[in-house]
Amino acid sequence: MLGRKIKILSTLALPLFAAGCVSTSYSAKDAGFLSASLKAGEATGKQTVWVQNQQHAQVVRDRVKTLMAKKTIDVETAVQVALLNNKGLQAAYSDLGDSAADAWQTQLSVFPTFSVGLSGIGTPGLEAYRVLEGAIAANILALATYDKNIKLAETRFRQAQLNAALATISLAADTRRAWVNAVAAWENVAYLNRARAAAEAASDLTQKLGEAGSMPKGNQAREHVFYAELTADAAKAKLSARLAKEELIRLMGLSGTDIEFQIPNRLPSLPKALIKRNDIEAEAIHKRMDLQVARLELQALAQSYKLDDATRFVTDIELVGTVEKEREREDHGIVSEVSRTASLEFTIPIFDSGQARLRKGELAYMRAANQLAELAVNVRSEARSAYQAYRANYDIARHYRNNVLPLRNAIDEQSLLTYNGMLTSTFELISDSRDSINSTLLAVNAKRDFWLAEANLAPALYGGSAGAPSGETEVASAEAAEGGGH
Repeated sequence: MLGRKIKILSTLALPLFAAGCVSTSYSAKDAGFLSASLKAGEATGKQTVWVQNQQHAQVVRDRVKTLMAKKTIDVETAVQVALLNNKGLQAAYSDLGDSAADAWQTQLSVFPTFSVGLSGIGTPGLEAYRVLEGAIAANILALATYDKNIKLAETRFRQAQLNAALATISLAADTRRAWVNAVAAWENVAYLNRARAAAEAASDLTQKLGEAGSMPKGNQAREHVFYAELTADAAKAKLSARLAKEELIRLMGLSGTDIEFQIPNRLPSLPKALIKRNDIEAEAIHKRMDLQVARLELQALAQSYKLDDATRFVTDIELVGTVEKEREREDHGIVSEVSRTASLEFTIPIFDSGQARLRKGELAYMRAANQLAELAVNVRSEARSAYQAYRANYDIARHYRNNVLPLRNAIDEQSLLTYNGMLTSTFELISDSRDSINSTLLAVNAKRDFWLAEANLAPALYGGSAGAPSGETEVASAEAAEGGGH
């Protein structure tokens, strides 16, 4: 009799088991990572991994060691090392794992609760127990809203995948910009060192001429102060160089002896042709992952609002079935009596009609809708700005290369000829030298701004950190070692 009653209750709870059967899509350790990796790879062109055990970690270390074995680290190598080795990125991937675990837990949320109890154990005249009681309780409201909860969890999981891809793209863009800044700084400092060496030779010659009485003290002082100021500029550049390289090292996740790598002495030459983006606004609207995250947030809030509406008046409903078997000793032996009950339990918040929760849901939805509309406007503007900066900085850098520097070189040659012929003074020669140094540094920085603008195109199209607008970045510099290594 007891077994048949429990069977009846089990049959009653069977739909709950069917709803609670879980999929393995969220249970995998790397759930969702393949999708995030593919999305990030489209923007960066690089491979990324999610390190979750010692074996994975060793494979990554070996790969990084191979990449860092190159004599000089180019920008593509630096980006790849950062995507493999940066621990902050691995932490961002853990957020994806958290979202998968939450979705997995949501799938398990409708399992019923079983309870079995014995009382009267050791009662005189009875064997084993006096009362056996079993119960099955299931939350009907959880079952009724199961599909809505699963859809909401799936939406949050898709957001987490996009956020993981955005973190990857942001790191790649930051590393690319750090490499450009560091190499541009090397180029600046290398030129400052050459100019300082020439000024030092001129200062020594001036001192000898002064001692021989062939040069006035005023001209001597001009040569000496020119060399002194260039020495100070080179020292400042040397400090900036170390800081620029440290920024790159941090992004690449390196430490110890791994930081003893070299980067090129100068930035790559300007490309012969620019990347054409005929409709960059539409491309950005289609590809921007932060825009997709905002759309999913709006969708999630709508799903959450429906859940609030479904539970507006009743916050919890439970179906409880119990079976109780009680045994008593009579003259003819032990007599058992079986009783069964079924009850529906729910809570009604008498003083809470749910209006406040619904109002908050409406406001949250409208807030997200307006934020999405604002982001769409900003995405279009950012895409236009990024491409305009890309084209304009190319024209500026090419102008310095083709026009300004050749003219400065011609002025330097003529200035030196007239000075040697005693047609111009030391002051005029020093003035022309200062202008030439400034023009060269401006040319290097113009080329740097172009490559920074090129690095900003991917974040403008796919999302992620956009960096400072090109043309407004500070002049970065890098240390030039005696042998040319950096």
